[in-house]
Amino acid sequence: MVTIAERLDNAYGRIEKAKQNCQFSETVQLLAVSKTKPIADIEAAIAAGQTRFGESYVQEAVDKVAYFKQNKAIEWHFIGPIQSNKSRLVAENFHWVQSVDREKIARRLNEQRPTNLKPLKVLLQVNISGDDNKSGCHPNEVDTLAQFINDCRQLELRGLMTITEQTDDKQKQLQYFQQMRACFDRLKDQYQQLDTLSMGMSGDLDTAIAAGSTMVRIGTDIFGKRQ
Repeated sequence: MVTIAERLDNAYGRIEKAKQNCQFSETVQLLAVSKTKPIADIEAAIAAGQTRFGESYVQEAVDKVAYFKQNKAIEWHFIGPIQSNKSRLVAENFHWVQSVDREKIARRLNEQRPTNLKPLKVLLQVNISGDDNKSGCHPNEVDTLAQFINDCRQLELRGLMTITEQTDDKQKQLQYFQQMRACFDRLKDQYQQLDTLSMGMSGDLDTAIAAGSTMVRIGTDIFGKRQ
């Protein structure tokens, strides 16, 4: 039986191969998407050297954060939609939030982030493909939202995230990712601290890296299919 450590090794190998194929020189980080997965699976990934984990369900995630609170090396990313009544839990427990797509949520996270913690690192989620089934702000809203977040004392704007529509059309997929990279580069000219473009998952990470992704979110290829 293939272990989680072996799957992680394969995932990192796939990232390096994708970088070599397109001669991409930037660092590409791997976010292990551990939502719905048990503590034992996360422990196995940690034992194999993984430190970045992504969660989408607030209460489940908060329980995991509490369980591993003594391990200061772990970096927790919230990657799911944020409901107003759950924003405080996100603000109090996570290091990163990748799914901020409107001013209301950004304001709540800023107000609810404890002042004894470092500012919450934020990625704007952009619905680059215009898919009604996907969250994210419209590309035309990025500049205004980025400015608002940059002005928030308890938030730190670090980049962009997207989840594109599911399609077998690789060229169409590449175009969406390239549009995201162009948006990221344009914002980076204004906000020098931007360093993270989160796009690409188990099924499309090669295309995402070819377009300039600096972080890929992998769940299935590491932990297996969700229960």
